[in-house]
Amino acid sequence: MDNAQNELKYKFGLIGENIDYSFSRGYFAEKFQAENLPHSYVNFDLENISEFKNIFIDSENIKGLNVTIPYKEAIIPFLDKLHKRAKKIGAVNTIKITKKGKTIGHNTDYYGFKNSLKPLLNKQHKKALILGTGGASKAIAYALKQLKIEFHFVSRTKKENVSFIYSELTEEIIKTHQVLINCSPVGTYPNINECPDIPYDGISEHHILYDLIYNPEQTKFLKLGDSQNAVTINGLKMLELQAEKSWEIWNS
Repeated sequence: MDNAQNELKYKFGLIGENIDYSFSRGYFAEKFQAENLPHSYVNFDLENISEFKNIFIDSENIKGLNVTIPYKEAIIPFLDKLHKRAKKIGAVNTIKITKKGKTIGHNTDYYGFKNSLKPLLNKQHKKALILGTGGASKAIAYALKQLKIEFHFVSRTKKENVSFIYSELTEEIIKTHQVLINCSPVGTYPNINECPDIPYDGISEHHILYDLIYNPEQTKFLKLGDSQNAVTINGLKMLELQAEKSWEIWNS
């Protein structure tokens, strides 16, 4: 008997809203096929996070879940426990379900981001702007702290922890922050002609532009960075790394 026949069949899945486009489902389907594993991975499209508990009533043998927009923060009160790192970050993108049915929240976004950005960094990359303040931005901030890069949040409106609103950004501010990370959904398919409203003329070959979006592969934000000779990267590598880290957690 091969391993697949010996192994229990588990269900994994993604929690989010309007997630037909999901990277995770395709990624794990390919992984399970390539590694001859009997598991399945499904999308749980929830209109409201309060529907979370229903997942376990309707589905058996769930071993792990990923969490995406807009529930990375909203999921927290519904979990039995938070891993200390997820607690520090304040956002969850991975849930491990124990044998006793307890739900434990983890964050692997920070790991995916940190390890995809690290090879691109050099000494000049001391300051960053994080565009957007959603759940993903918290993991980005945590990773930048670990990399000892000073960062400031940019948002459409003034609120706690926001250093700049978009209308306050100048070319000078852009010049002195040489890592620019788009954590907002602006530019996601089908709105591919949109981009964060920043002074792109302040960007140079010394900049890194990182877009968490991976569809389209090259957003307008990244195209404008390219035209200024900046280093550009989309969110695909981050997603692959965080997915593998999730898999590690589910099987630990």
